[in-house]
Amino acid sequence: MSTNTPYNYQLPSSQPPRSGMSTAAIIAVILASMLGMMLVCGGILAGLLLPAVQAAREAARRMQCSNNIKQIALALHNYESAYQQLPPAYTVDAEGKRLHSWRTFLLPFLGEQALFSRIDLSKPWDDPANAFLQDIDNPIFRCPSSTTAPGMTTYQVIDDPTSAFPGSTALKFKNIKDGLANTLFVVEFDENLAVHWAEPKDQSLSSFLSVSKGSHTGGRNVAMGDGSVSFISNQTNKQVLQGMVTSQGGEDPGLGNR
Repeated sequence: MSTNTPYNYQLPSSQPPRSGMSTAAIIAVILASMLGMMLVCGGILAGLLLPAVQAAREAARRMQCSNNIKQIALALHNYESAYQQLPPAYTVDAEGKRLHSWRTFLLPFLGEQALFSRIDLSKPWDDPANAFLQDIDNPIFRCPSSTTAPGMTTYQVIDDPTSAFPGSTALKFKNIKDGLANTLFVVEFDENLAVHWAEPKDQSLSSFLSVSKGSHTGGRNVAMGDGSVSFISNQTNKQVLQGMVTSQGGEDPGLGNR
C-alpha cells in the first residue's frame, strides 16, 4: 500500500470557517445600538430639564418686567417732582374727547424727549398728525412675557374716581391720603386687555377686580405709589385689591398679606 499522498489531494485549510457576519459589521451594530441608547437617554434628560429651563427663562422675564415697572414708577415720581402733580390718566380737548395717555407724558422722563417733541399734544394720539406713533414699539412699556403685537402694552393704571388716576383729573402726592406705599399706581394686566402704549385707555376698577391674571404664572407685577414693585398673587382677595386702588379710602389694604 502506497503511503504517498495522491497528487490531486488537497489538505484541509488551517483557517477557521467564516461566520455569517463580519467583525466590522458587528462593531457597527454595537455602535448603532449605543448611539440609539444615547439618543433615548438624551431625549429623556432633555424632557426632564425642559421645565427647569422654561422656569428659569420665565423668572428672568418676570424680573425684567419688574424692572420696567420700576422705571415707570420712578418716572411718575420725577414727573410729580417737576410739575407738582401726577399726569392724568388721559388728557381731553374742549369737547371732552380723549387726546393722550399718561404714558405719553412720561416719555421725557424715560429718555424719550426727542420722541415726545414730535407729538402734537393738541390733537388725538391717532390723528394723522400723530400717525407715526402707531409704528413705534416702546420696550419700556412691554412685558417680556407678553406675546402681543409690537406697540401694545399691558402696563396700565386704574381709571377710577377713587384711584390715583381719576380720569382727566391730575392728583398731587399730598392728595393721596392713604399714603403712597398703600396706593396702587401701575398694574400689569393680562395681554388680552393690552392697548397701544400711546392710546389714552386704561382699565376700570371693575375690570381690575374681575380679571385676576397678568402675563406671568401665578400673578402679576404692580407698582405702588412709593415706587416699590411687588408681585401679587392671582388669588389675592378682591377686598384687598380694592383697598390698594383707592387713594383716599382709609382702608387697610393688607399689603403684608398679598
